[in-house]
Amino acid sequence: MRFLAYLLGVSIVMWGRPVQAQEENASTASKEELEQVKEALLGVSESATEYRGYVDALRKIKVTGYLQAQWRFTDVTTPGSGASHEIGRFSGGAFPANVKNHFAVRRGRVKVNYDNVLTQFVIQIDAIQTGLSIKDAYLAVTEPWLKSFGFQMGIFDRPFGYDVSYSSSMREAPERSRLFQTLFPGERELGAKVFFAPQLGPLSMFRADVGVFNGSGPTSNEYDNYKDLIGRAALQIPIGSEGMEIDLGVSGYLGAIRNNTRYLYTSGTMANGDRGFVVDSSASNLGDGVARTYAGVDAQLYLDVPALGGAVLRGEYVFGKQPGTSGSPSTSQTVSPSSQISGSIYQRNFAGWYATYIQNLGTRDQVVMRYDVYDPNTDVTAPDFLSSNTSGAAGLTASDIRYSTLGLGLIHHWDENVKFVLYYEFVRSEELANITGSPAGLLAYASDVKDNVLTFRVQYKF
Repeated sequence: MRFLAYLLGVSIVMWGRPVQAQEENASTASKEELEQVKEALLGVSESATEYRGYVDALRKIKVTGYLQAQWRFTDVTTPGSGASHEIGRFSGGAFPANVKNHFAVRRGRVKVNYDNVLTQFVIQIDAIQTGLSIKDAYLAVTEPWLKSFGFQMGIFDRPFGYDVSYSSSMREAPERSRLFQTLFPGERELGAKVFFAPQLGPLSMFRADVGVFNGSGPTSNEYDNYKDLIGRAALQIPIGSEGMEIDLGVSGYLGAIRNNTRYLYTSGTMANGDRGFVVDSSASNLGDGVARTYAGVDAQLYLDVPALGGAVLRGEYVFGKQPGTSGSPSTSQTVSPSSQISGSIYQRNFAGWYATYIQNLGTRDQVVMRYDVYDPNTDVTAPDFLSSNTSGAAGLTASDIRYSTLGLGLIHHWDENVKFVLYYEFVRSEELANITGSPAGLLAYASDVKDNVLTFRVQYKF
């Protein structure tokens, strides 16, 4: 019995040691596995933190864009064949010679905006069949305390009026009015501005922008030492509780361009007593600045028309002094110059305005009507054009003719991305009844020139 008890004890000890060893090994293995899992979790956490940073950065990037493909037709008899004006210049671009209809990509924009709440980086590219160009390239910084004041620098919209900054993807008419295309070709400009735009409180209805710019356009190098001061103040006023609102704005432009000669022509009475231009040939004019000054007012009324839908009535009026040249074609001599004028400068008093009415028809359709007027020389009218004052450096030319345009259009929103636009422009120039034979350059304007334009456009926006 004692021997059996001894053998049993030895067996228990022998069998017990491996079990204990296994438990000790298992415990050690479990600790190592836990450490490995812990390290793996730490790695995942670090990776998640890193990826979260990438995701947060990507959330700040907003990519938008739109493409406008179109077909246009003009009723001109012989486009580009010796005509003294460029048909369609203000209706989406001049028609090529001997072409009455054509397809084109009017705009192909891609815009990248990196918005870091108080700072912004924006760049926008335009790609069409004739090439690639920059539309926007600027930075903006807002102060962190009141979040109401900011600074912006680069290429961006000039802060003048409403039409300039109203996006081409949102605008109901295919193009801006002749007035604004003449004064602000390309809409953008190189410069810097400060702005006041409160987001909260009673002043949130008010915005003011003022900046200093080259004055040579968005893609041209500066050509003189003069800088232009441009500013606008706007106020939004709600009306009642029906969603009606009226927005009001006032704008100013104070600038100059360098005179490269000693000759400056301004409107006046010629030696023969007719209306025309008088010349100042003072030696001090060479290198001096010729004033380029505008003043403007704008208003937008938003209302709801029973049984039809929302409606907008929008208008602007601008007047001032515009430096340019003289002669033909009339459509380019008073456009704000993007390079130094090498010859004599003609300074004209001008005025222009437009009125637009947009009526929603349900949720997908709209009708639009716009009437715009541009008078490049308010000191003369059609009866002032005579055979005795339409030649020579002091004479009136096609650059002094007044234009008016009536546009009628239909818009259909296919979905949230696609819209179709059908728009017809009745373009009328002053009829120079007193021009019966000469000069030949003005004879085409003895009656209204055929330059109406039909536009069919499809837009995709994302």
